[in-house]
Amino acid sequence: MTSYGYFLSSEEFGPAELVRQARLADQAGFTHLAISDHYHPWNDEQGSSPFVWSVIGALTQVTSLPVTTFVTCPTVRIHPAVIAQAAATSAVLTEGRFRFGVGSGEALNEHILGDRWPSAPERLEMLEEALQIIRRLCTGEELSHRGRHYSVENARLYTVPENPPPILVSGFGPQAAELAGRIGDGFVTMTPDRDLVERFYRSGGAGRPVIGGTKVCWGRDRAAAVRTAHRLWSTQLVPGELAQVLPTPRHFEQAARLVTEEMTGSQITCGSEAEEHAATLRAYADAGFDEVYVNQIGPDQQGFFDFYRTEVLPLLRD
Repeated sequence: MTSYGYFLSSEEFGPAELVRQARLADQAGFTHLAISDHYHPWNDEQGSSPFVWSVIGALTQVTSLPVTTFVTCPTVRIHPAVIAQAAATSAVLTEGRFRFGVGSGEALNEHILGDRWPSAPERLEMLEEALQIIRRLCTGEELSHRGRHYSVENARLYTVPENPPPILVSGFGPQAAELAGRIGDGFVTMTPDRDLVERFYRSGGAGRPVIGGTKVCWGRDRAAAVRTAHRLWSTQLVPGELAQVLPTPRHFEQAARLVTEEMTGSQITCGSEAEEHAATLRAYADAGFDEVYVNQIGPDQQGFFDFYRTEVLPLLRD
């Protein structure tokens, strides 16, 4: 049976508000939390980018819901030996309810130290090597490693969980889905694509969780909700590989000028029709997803949680 969680947007909200939303999600009946990990927002209208590992620590003080990063790039901006420590500590704080969602990243967040932004095949190769390092360090063993992309010398994590956190690998195409099946403890993808799910299973992922997420904009006035979604998240509809290679929020804003309000309204569920919201999430269940995370766009979070608690989640349970 598919379960439904809330997706905390680090691009749109500061740390205190994210903690508040986690409490509201718990009270509304969501069973899991996911949280994005970005250095920059996608555009200046979103306006936030708190350090996710600090926020995860705060979340553990207000809720016992499981938490998954959605997703972290452990390859360029932060060395895998360092991010392993963050993941291990989060697993300890959550008492084993943390899962480490990882992906190959975007230039938007990862180029900030001036490193060359690698090609997609090289990024996947780096991700595979990084996960080898992270998994070994999360056991508490001392590690020295000399690989193609990373070096580690006499590194040991002294604060580690009883069991290493599961690592879920994100992917949006066939090659990434196959990599997730081969090296991941689960698969993260954002579209309800049964073909990708099946490819993940065939590549070794059978029996492992598939999780995904979507954004909606609840509001009594659908036209106003569409305008809010377009203002804040038209960048989500930038096509092709641009999302991986554009370097700054300014560049995303330029590309998103091609995205109209009509396009936004056709791609993002907006308004207050409960069955429409439920159908959006059911599409993931029908595609074989084990968990679906939903994020409310814009400031009316309380209205969204009340709506989902009383109208949408009951439909999904039925």
